[in-house]
Amino acid sequence: MNKSSELTPRQREILEYLAAVQQERGVPPTLREIAARFGFRSMNAAAAHIRALRRKGWVEAEPHRARTLRLTRPGHARKPLIHIPLYGSIPAGFADDRIQEARGCISVDIETLGLDLRPNPRLFALEVRGDSMIGRHILEGDIVILEHGRTPRPGDVVAALIDNESTLKTFVMVRGKPCLRAENPKYPDLIPARELVIQGVMIALIRKVK
Repeated sequence: MNKSSELTPRQREILEYLAAVQQERGVPPTLREIAARFGFRSMNAAAAHIRALRRKGWVEAEPHRARTLRLTRPGHARKPLIHIPLYGSIPAGFADDRIQEARGCISVDIETLGLDLRPNPRLFALEVRGDSMIGRHILEGDIVILEHGRTPRPGDVVAALIDNESTLKTFVMVRGKPCLRAENPKYPDLIPARELVIQGVMIALIRKVK
């Protein structure tokens, strides 16, 4: 392959995202959607990446019109990857009322993880802080992938709002009432005084190599 057509890691991620959305919806994503998915501050950054892909011969498009995008070499981009938005971090410790902020996205090789997943707007990822879930082998710095809207079962690991504070814990039932259990004996169970809202049920974990 000519050097001028080789892709940077970010360009490869965007190309794979284009292919996945095109396959799922039948139309490519907008520049606004590309910017949101990858955490760009403006659509100009997304447009710059699209221009680079056009120059390298990977896509064709009319200027400033993302909906006219067409992959010129779709076979090279079609990999078993899905792109999941990454929203800040979540404490595996005491509950925290810190507001979550989007940090971009992670690209997941679903074949390697052995997951039966498809692009799904209910999927999101969070980075773990703290040590309250070490009994489930969930460590500081791990990335947990969760699905919003899934009904938790006792024993599921969940991201939850308990009395408006966020945390990552094991979902359990105590005397018929839902509560959250730490997997480290130095942390107490969390019993909601007013409200417990399950934000997502964990379906996978990614560990960074240090």
